[in-house]
Amino acid sequence: MRAKALILILIITSLLSPEVSAEKPLIVASIPPLAEIVKEVFGDSVDVVYIVPPGADPHQYQLTPEQIELIKKADVVVTANGHLPAEQKIKQLKEEGTINAEVLFAEDYGKYGFRFLPERWYNNKNNPHGIWLDPYNALAIAKATAEALSERYPQNRELYERQYERFETKVLAIVKAYKALAENSTAIIELPSQQYALEWLGVKVVASIKPEAEVPAKSVDEMLKTANVVDFIAYSSKSPEALKNAAIELAQRSGKPLADITTIWVNKPYTEVLIENSKAIVNVLNQKTTVIQQTKKAENINITYVVLSLIVGISLGMAVGALIKE
Repeated sequence: MRAKALILILIITSLLSPEVSAEKPLIVASIPPLAEIVKEVFGDSVDVVYIVPPGADPHQYQLTPEQIELIKKADVVVTANGHLPAEQKIKQLKEEGTINAEVLFAEDYGKYGFRFLPERWYNNKNNPHGIWLDPYNALAIAKATAEALSERYPQNRELYERQYERFETKVLAIVKAYKALAENSTAIIELPSQQYALEWLGVKVVASIKPEAEVPAKSVDEMLKTANVVDFIAYSSKSPEALKNAAIELAQRSGKPLADITTIWVNKPYTEVLIENSKAIVNVLNQKTTVIQQTKKAENINITYVVLSLIVGISLGMAVGALIKE
């Protein structure tokens, strides 16, 4: 009887208790790297999906009806900066009131330290590509997302703040480890997006093989004069073959080292990619320094050889002259 009474009490209690949803907040990111930032920051406390599939051209990709329905269910939508066609459509849907999610754009990240870099090789305009590769921009995106989640779920604000702080600590530790190792160097990049992986380190990008998505790539012959005076060339081993081969040929003809930069990826934490890119840049600069040191060493050996040759020659001449006199 007691057991039956206890079960009855539990049933009644469960019926009287308010319904608790087991669903997690849904965050929709426009592209995979943004999704990886969000996943690393918030972990299992959120569900994260992305719109543009790997391998698709984000400058051409359009939202499908199924994706629009998915976005309608989202709590937060994270965009790169609103310049991609899919992101522009999301902005339109938000303005029309079709979606209720918190939608984040560049102006939202700007509150937390986000910055555009100038395309020095293309009218000096703001570079909208690869913004997430700059760790300070990644932190701004993460902070804006944490704030958007807190607005949506104020009861979880402390959780989101702690998660962001852990991510910030990790990112800033990486920045501290690498920032002073590449300052005052110069580079040519293969694509505009790679600029953001370089310049936070103190590397100045002076040219891009392909200036913009809608602009034809420059030939190796056009780039060679510039390549001869920079420290290295950045490219991606996953770029289209024509562009990748152009970067490799430019490096070979100029004698400059290549740094392999990852710009788009899936299923890998953001901080892991940040470390890999930073290592690639520092390694090629160390390689260049080693070559310079070896060259100077060879030059010193040559100078020593010339001096010794002169001394030997003079000595032999004097000896021969003495014999002739005798």
